[in-house]
Amino acid sequence: MSFDRQNVKLAALVFSAFFFLYVLRLWQLQVIEGKELRQASEENHLRIVPIFAPRGIIYDRNGNALVKNVPNFCVYLLPEAIKTADPVRIAAFLGLDREDVRKEIDENRNSLEPVLLKETIPFDELARIEARLSDYPELSVNADVARDYPYGEMAAHLIGYIGKLTEKQAKDPAYADVPRGDFVGQWGIEKYYDSELRGTPGERIIEVDALGRELKAVGEIPPKKGKDIHLALDMNLQMAAESAFANRVGALVAVNPKTGELLGMVSRPAFDPNSFVFGISQDEWRSLVFSPEHPLLNRAFQSMYPPGSTFKIITAMAGLETGSVTPDEKIVCRGSLDLGGHIFRCWRHEGHGPLDIHKAIVESCDVFFYNVGMRTGIDNIAYYARSFGLGSRTGIGLGSEKAGLIPDTAWKEKVMKQPWYMGETLIASIGQGYVLVTPLQMARMVGAVGTGGRFMPDISFKKYEGGPVKGKQIPIHVSDSTIQIIQDALYGVTNEDGGTARLAGHSDIVPISGKTGTAQTISSRKGPDDAWFVAYAPSNSPDIAVSVILEHGGHGTAAAPIAKKAIEAYEQDRQDAGRQKVN
Repeated sequence: MSFDRQNVKLAALVFSAFFFLYVLRLWQLQVIEGKELRQASEENHLRIVPIFAPRGIIYDRNGNALVKNVPNFCVYLLPEAIKTADPVRIAAFLGLDREDVRKEIDENRNSLEPVLLKETIPFDELARIEARLSDYPELSVNADVARDYPYGEMAAHLIGYIGKLTEKQAKDPAYADVPRGDFVGQWGIEKYYDSELRGTPGERIIEVDALGRELKAVGEIPPKKGKDIHLALDMNLQMAAESAFANRVGALVAVNPKTGELLGMVSRPAFDPNSFVFGISQDEWRSLVFSPEHPLLNRAFQSMYPPGSTFKIITAMAGLETGSVTPDEKIVCRGSLDLGGHIFRCWRHEGHGPLDIHKAIVESCDVFFYNVGMRTGIDNIAYYARSFGLGSRTGIGLGSEKAGLIPDTAWKEKVMKQPWYMGETLIASIGQGYVLVTPLQMARMVGAVGTGGRFMPDISFKKYEGGPVKGKQIPIHVSDSTIQIIQDALYGVTNEDGGTARLAGHSDIVPISGKTGTAQTISSRKGPDDAWFVAYAPSNSPDIAVSVILEHGGHGTAAAPIAKKAIEAYEQDRQDAGRQKVN
């Protein structure tokens, strides 16, 4: 009997102890931690959904939208359901491959952000998903904004494209305010002005029940749209130039030599930036990267070419400024020049006969410039070439830019451990040999000639709205008389009988001054010669300078019509704008 009483007493003590602990725990939860727990309880039935900010619109100088924002409906897996989600069930509901869904869930197992499962959902499918969404509380449908590039490949290398925030970017403080899964600029203008274009994301606060089903919207912090950008680009010029290129390979650069505005940039072949909007597949990416045509390469400043006869502009200036040749001196061209038993030929095998520097530029006589180069010397030629921006990067900031190469005696001694030979000077004087330039450099060079020897060092992507010109023009130490001689000759190239671009580059809309060039292709690219044309217009006070390189074009006359169409399109816009102001 006593044993039973002891058991009862022991049981009573244990019960009393548990009861005391229970009461103590209740007191702790309700009194000590009550405030915090109530707050946590409130938060547990609230879901915060990020709202991506619409990107700013990119316009050309005439107000044409180069990109658009379009609705994009997406299905996300909520973070609290990642570890318990059934990939087979979800895949069947969304019409996805179960292994793809399983992989996506596994890769985001520890994520605190919603996991994107499906995007670009058409309206009819969206209605079906919305109708059954209550059966799938682990999923959420969001209406995001996607990028659309209505011009496709046109100006793709300049405008660029967007892509999802990469792991590397996510660790960059510059992207600290960008939600995971959001899109940012990855190339071109989209990347260059990304901080302005992407805006500020918002968030939506939603009340859910114990099963995670949405009950009602509690509140919302609206996103702030990104800033719109107005480029200097003239899309009418761009379309005219790209249409003239057709399926040929090459590049065009058009700038305003007075303001530094980038008016047009073509690189062919190109790519469609719409392919990158929702993430490009590995197969598509490989096809672009390993394509023998290199569509991702921006030939405007990432490719280097021998400038051919367009470089005679520099050789002529160097010769005049050093006194190696005078304006009235005539040199006889018999079709070739003999230098120590080595024959250097002119493109006109029968020769040009006697000609002065004006006619030598107009008719592009090689023998004349062999002689000028031989007298002037490579170091003097290199000095004037560099004064006009050749052989150095422009700092355009859109990607890895090539510097080109302007050789001299010191360069060859340092790099090749060899002396410079006179025959190399002859070749360099007509833009061959070691000389390499980019189309962007050549556009700035010919623009500086057109503006009287005033060089604009900075490239401006945005439309010039008046006021001081950023960077301002840098005067080049070339006499006015030399500049005038070169300008007169470049006008003669497109307007005088015998001019190499008289038929291909002459315009009845606006007076054009220019220079053709034919350059032997570098050893890595076999085929016909490359075709060059550099020009500015109007001839008396240029507002546009253009360079065109047509790979394997054969002769400069093949490149001249492309530049002409671009210039005429731009001039037509200016004339139309002038008439509107008058009216």
